[in-house]
Order: sequence, then C-alpha cells, then structure tokens
Amino acid sequence: MIKLLDLKVLSTTAMVASLALGTNFAFSSTAQAQNAIRDGFNANTLARNDDGSAPFFTLPFGLDFFGANYSGLYVNNNGNVTFNGPLGTFTPFGLANVNTPIIAPFFGDVDTRNPASSVVTYGNGIVGGRTAFGANWNSQGVGYYNSRADKLNKFQLVLVDRSDLGTGDFDFEFNYEQIQWETGSASGGVNGFGGTPAAAGYSNGLTGTSNVSYEFPGSRVTLTFLDNGSAPLINDSLGSNVLGRYLFTVRNGQVILPPDPPIDPDPPIDPGPPIDPNPPIDPPGPINPDETTTVPEPSSLLALLALGLAGAATKSKRQS
Repeated sequence: MIKLLDLKVLSTTAMVASLALGTNFAFSSTAQAQNAIRDGFNANTLARNDDGSAPFFTLPFGLDFFGANYSGLYVNNNGNVTFNGPLGTFTPFGLANVNTPIIAPFFGDVDTRNPASSVVTYGNGIVGGRTAFGANWNSQGVGYYNSRADKLNKFQLVLVDRSDLGTGDFDFEFNYEQIQWETGSASGGVNGFGGTPAAAGYSNGLTGTSNVSYEFPGSRVTLTFLDNGSAPLINDSLGSNVLGRYLFTVRNGQVILPPDPPIDPDPPIDPGPPIDPNPPIDPPGPINPDETTTVPEPSSLLALLALGLAGAATKSKRQS
C-alpha cells in the first residue's frame, strides 16, 4: 500500500505545544533512571499491520474524560487510543480543535509489518493494587513506515482505575524506554527523521472554545523527542520519580495539573576550590647577561671626574 502525504498536516506556525487552559505542565529532570515501562498488558495482540486498529475493547472500569463517559476504547497502531471509533491517520495532527477524543503517547506512523518489529499488545492488569489497562508498543520496539525496523521505539500507555476517589476517575501514564525514530516516510520523513514528527498528548475532541487539549512541548518538531534529541522523552518525567514516566490524573472529568517541583529557598552555594594557605613560589629565572648593568672601570671614573672639574673651572672663569 502506497500512502500519500497526509492532508491533515498543519502549518509550522501551529507546531507549538498548547494547553487550552493556558497552563504548562512542569516537567521534572530530578527523577531517577529506572525502566519506565510496566510489565504485562499483553493478553491481546494487534496483528502486524500499517495504520490498523484493534476492535473495540471494553475496559474493566469506566472513564469520565472531560464529561464524556466511556466504557471502552480502540487501540490504534499509530501510537494512540481513541474512544468514538478507530483512527488510521498516520501523520500526526495538532490536538487542539480536532473532533477526535484521543490519548496519544506517541502519535506517529508506526509500521509493524517488518518481522524485526514488535507488534502492539494490550490488555488488563494491576498497578499498585488497582485495576488497570495498558497498551504496549515495546518488547524489542516498533518500526515505522515503510516497513522499516532499522530504528525501533519502545513506549506504553497505562490507564489506572481511581473510582475509589470518584465515579469515572482515573490516572493515565505515558511510559518511554527508547525513541529512535520520529517520522514515517509518508509524513515527509527520511530514514525516520524530519517531515512532520510524532506528537504526544491528549484532546477532549471538541472544537473552538470547548476544546481542552495538550501537546508535549516538542510535538511535531524535528529532532526533539529522540533519545539523542533536544528534549528526549526518556530523560524527563511528570508527576513521577521515574525517568520516562509522565503521569496524568483525571478527577471529575478534568485533567489535574501536577504540582511544580518544590523550590529550595536556601540552595547550597558552591564555595569553589579551596584556597592554598601556602601557595608555591616560583623560583627566580635565569639571569639574562644582555640585561645586566655594566659598571665602569676605576680609570674611567677618574677620567669622568676630571672632565667635570675642568668644565666647572671654565664656567667660573667666564663668569669672572
């Protein structure tokens, strides 16, 4: 199958992270290096494909996502889940002002047809003693279009039931272990780079002033999310002390912003290197013979003295 460049690609002026509420999340680089991807969630498999989706999957708990109640979702090969229907779009569109409720850990052109690529798995599990659902784009990693597996990405979406706090409440995690490519060739990429790169975030699927959405800073911007990019997903975190894990909490249908990391009011001051009370003294260098002062011989001094006396006598004579 030959894909055409997706017509939903937005202009570069729209390639900015946006949160409709006008607030930015505070990412933290103080988290510890651990494996962010959780085990399990592999009871079901999405067969090798390009742009495909799994059948509707009924969740073991309900979700209240911005006032809409959902009993299940669609796992889409291209790094996202949707609620109103499957999504085969391969070039990531801006998550603001779209009519698709979506949660997307890595919305890009995933292609698992190459045998060296993992397939997408999903299913139910337990996280912290709570019922959970997860979708995995990991194992040895998933490839990109067109059937390429020379670079592989490993990431995961986890939804955790928090109905103990309120009906429909839940948490969701974006977990990242490895990001080696950002774009498929049908989205303008060359060897996995450039073009319109992947986006990460979510949207309530409403338009205009009713839209609430968030895109990670760096979404659809080249050479950003990669492990060796300007803002690697594996090197940061949100609401978690695990690098590569981004935790969002949804309460009463709204995504709650995690608190900013605390600021130390008295940060330690670097005293600098210690001062040596007895610093070494450089020894004097060799004497340059060309720079020494020559002392006249005694006979020369007598001659100069005689000339001085004679001059003084002549001056006295002229005055008389």
